[in-house]
Amino acid sequence: MDAMRREPDTGPNETEQQGSRPRRDSLLLMATMTLADDAHPREVRVRNISEGGLMAELATPVEIGTAITFDLRGIGPVSGRVAWCTQGRVGVSFDRPIDPKLVRKPVGGGTTTPEYAKAPATPHTRSFHR
Repeated sequence: MDAMRREPDTGPNETEQQGSRPRRDSLLLMATMTLADDAHPREVRVRNISEGGLMAELATPVEIGTAITFDLRGIGPVSGRVAWCTQGRVGVSFDRPIDPKLVRKPVGGGTTTPEYAKAPATPHTRSFHR
């Protein structure tokens, strides 16, 4: 039987200190990340996010405690520190809480689904046999 592997926490925040863990939204989101010692930002995939931190894919090992900034869609720049790093993933604890729902908001500003994203309408035809 396979054992489930739990990711390390992205760091404590006020909610966790009160005994409950904040809800993490699983998603696949591209974001721009800049490490403290890097001059150039890089694109990364964010796998989950909560008000206190996130987990992203990162092939390069990073030292725990390293300052890091993410430019998140719908939120903007958010600074934090590397809480853990293992096997192509990094956990980040934010310096301030965010509203993770904002990263899920549509960026186009529209209120409806664009026509190109809708399934094609198929007419219902009936054939009657006599």
